[in-house]
Amino acid sequence: MTHPRLTPDPARTGLNEAAQIGRGVVNLLRKPNGARDRQLLLGADVTILWREDGWAYVQAAADGYCGYVGVASLAKPQRTTHKVNAAASHAYQNANMKSIDRAALSHGSHLAMLDETDDFIRTSHGFVPKQHIIDVEAFATDPAAIAAMFLDTPYLWGGNSRWGIDCSGLVQTASAACGIACGGDSDMQAAELGELMPEGTPPQRNDLLFWKGHVALVWDDEILIHANGTAMSTVFEPIEEAKSRIAKTDGPVIAHRRLPAVE
Repeated sequence: MTHPRLTPDPARTGLNEAAQIGRGVVNLLRKPNGARDRQLLLGADVTILWREDGWAYVQAAADGYCGYVGVASLAKPQRTTHKVNAAASHAYQNANMKSIDRAALSHGSHLAMLDETDDFIRTSHGFVPKQHIIDVEAFATDPAAIAAMFLDTPYLWGGNSRWGIDCSGLVQTASAACGIACGGDSDMQAAELGELMPEGTPPQRNDLLFWKGHVALVWDDEILIHANGTAMSTVFEPIEEAKSRIAKTDGPVIAHRRLPAVE
């Protein structure tokens, strides 16, 4: 059964226009001026399905998620060449770290290089330090290590950036950095991400533990890392302590899945 967030509203499908997110972080809303479902980062490809009163109804290319963004946040598509692999970066007015910063860039933002200097690439948003970027086709190999880059990031429902992230956003970000296709919500991830493990399987690094409405990434056989509303940030937590704490409000672990190995 197709998830409702991945199924375009048939009343909002009169267009089929390619576009890209043109701002650092953009909220993907359930309806115009409505609740945030997820966030899209600079350079993310979308298809515009409908446009009305300053809003565009779009579907994200990366995961198929549908929602509304402001038309002003969209840009014409460019072939992206690099992505931010630091936790965050800046685009500067000049090829100088002391110049004015024109944009804040979260991990996973996609960039189109126009030209370069020894230390920066020039993009339409400004100059970005080469220390903070990698080729768009390069991937990490350890999702847990990517998740750890977001330690102490404030918890934000529906967040997908260094300035605010939730449990499924953390898993999606870590997976995407390693080239693993991943849905945006925890129920999507629990249904299809990786391999479902038999009950009682000892957890290992980069396994996923799911509760009703929550997901955590295993750091090692005793510790997990997750964005959660109790800490209001991304934190490490002992697995057994997390199970005990979460069981009091949301019940037991409902699924244990193992991400595919990345080489």
